[in-house]
Amino acid sequence: MKIIDGKAISASVRKELTAKAAEFENKYGRKVGLAVVKVGANPASEVYVRNKIRACEEVGVKSFSYNFPEDAEESALLELIDELNGSENVDGILVQLPLPSGLNEKKILARIAPEKDADGFHVINAGGIMLGLPCTKPCTPAGIIELIKSTGETISGKNAVVIGRSNIVGKPCAMLLLAENATVTVCHSKTADLASHTLNADILVAAVGIKQFVKGEMIKPGAIVIDVGMNRSEGKLYGDVDFESASERAAYITPVPGGVGPMTVTMLLKNTVESAFRCKEN
Repeated sequence: MKIIDGKAISASVRKELTAKAAEFENKYGRKVGLAVVKVGANPASEVYVRNKIRACEEVGVKSFSYNFPEDAEESALLELIDELNGSENVDGILVQLPLPSGLNEKKILARIAPEKDADGFHVINAGGIMLGLPCTKPCTPAGIIELIKSTGETISGKNAVVIGRSNIVGKPCAMLLLAENATVTVCHSKTADLASHTLNADILVAAVGIKQFVKGEMIKPGAIVIDVGMNRSEGKLYGDVDFESASERAAYITPVPGGVGPMTVTMLLKNTVESAFRCKEN
């Protein structure tokens, strides 16, 4: 069994992004810019935003932070997004999720210009993935594909199972695997006899959001296992996969933490840098 080191792979990609960001600055006289919008004081969101800002500094991307109180008016957020859409210094916009109740998440995300949608959540980008058109890809699914490719194993022709059907991870991950010519099965909480599907998976992506949900006996020997889970319990972080039992059967497996997480932030930076060049060159 080999551990897929998300930190090392992420560091390699960030090195390339640092060079690209410097190229942009030299060519256009300003840094690539990412605007991060946060509403409320969700502790997890605070950590994620700090990590994203730190990552921006690491690769030479300028970050713009906007913090709203928990009871912020939706109109104020929409007004800011309109302003950022028109800003020449902003190439990517990210609204940190989840948003407080009372705010229309779909409406707010849809207000972001698709070409500045750093998270890849806009309906136009989601449609682009479905139709196989050039678009901004959601960060976590894009990172998952990079992690699978890092093993040196081919995706084409493999049986892939994705556990989870969220719009953020499960569905787009399935579409990206299909684009790589995998045969894809999407499972979820209503799937009958889940193990019968997972035992057929050459590639298994666990994105169900339940601590150690996938046990070793559910994994096909020699499989590539990607654990997207981030479940906090008693001060520790656990994945959706029982790492100990799974590592006895998997050929490759991502740890939690240190697997998918670092790649998600790196893909956000990649989307922003690519958006900067695309907007200038089109």
